[in-house]
Amino acid sequence: MKTIFGPINSRRFGSSLGIDLSPVLKQCNFDCLYCELAPSATTDEQKSTVAVSAIINELKEHLNDHIDVITITANGEPTLYPYLDELIDELNKIKASAQTLILTNSSTLVNEKVFNSLLKLDQVKLSLDAVSESVFKRIDRPHSNIDIEKIVQKVIEFSHIFKGKLFIEILFVYGLNDTKEEIEKLNKALLKMDVTRIDLGTIDRPPAYPVIGLSYKELYEASLLFDGSLPIHIASRVHSEPNNADYNNEEILNTLDKRPLTAEDINLLFDEESKKRLETLIKESKITKKRVGNLEFFILHENEKRKRIK
Repeated sequence: MKTIFGPINSRRFGSSLGIDLSPVLKQCNFDCLYCELAPSATTDEQKSTVAVSAIINELKEHLNDHIDVITITANGEPTLYPYLDELIDELNKIKASAQTLILTNSSTLVNEKVFNSLLKLDQVKLSLDAVSESVFKRIDRPHSNIDIEKIVQKVIEFSHIFKGKLFIEILFVYGLNDTKEEIEKLNKALLKMDVTRIDLGTIDRPPAYPVIGLSYKELYEASLLFDGSLPIHIASRVHSEPNNADYNNEEILNTLDKRPLTAEDINLLFDEESKKRLETLIKESKITKKRVGNLEFFILHENEKRKRIK
């Protein structure tokens, strides 16, 4: 029973060595519509567990100086692992130059022990697909007695205490959380948080249920509905057909004012002449580049201090 996988080269997090805290079966307090795993009943505890010593011993066999992050994940929700606090303490003893990262659905931040355990990590990625109860329950299909309002408040609290890099991921499902109304509610909540980056994604693997994702163009249009001060990043490249549109100087500046873009975004949105205009604007110091985590964004020079970068 192997718990360690990778390393995987992640565009967002670098070279990642993964720890699967539920290698035998899916154990999760959500049954998300978009999950790449098969549908299953939700649970609020892990019934099949792996010893911390077994995880650490296996990890030592694979850990080397080329690993950027040790990523804690699971076939399900990793924070349901009952020995998480002990595991994080042991990881911090042996991680060397690597950073520790967890990928969690945010729900167990309401548990004080889990909340405090995650504070010991270098990086945390929290999922937040919706903030209204009806949409949250339709998309994430949570275990009984999980309250999205309490989760959001704990995410806000955590964001202001956590000293490491904090990422929020929103996964859009077509026709559910991509409405202007839900995005406006998400926007209000995000403005209360202090985060490194907000990743907008969509379905890019076969989902557990018959739902579909958004195109790159639809994701980009959704990104424009968020406040310009938020560090939004379009993480998904699903159906990312090049737009190759012509942008004059003013349009380039207006576009980057609304939403900083990566080089990949530029390649999808701009035609060749527009890319040349972009280079000229960079030389004229009207546009600069800013690194957020592992990603580099094009941003208006005058906006560099305005963007909410943790």
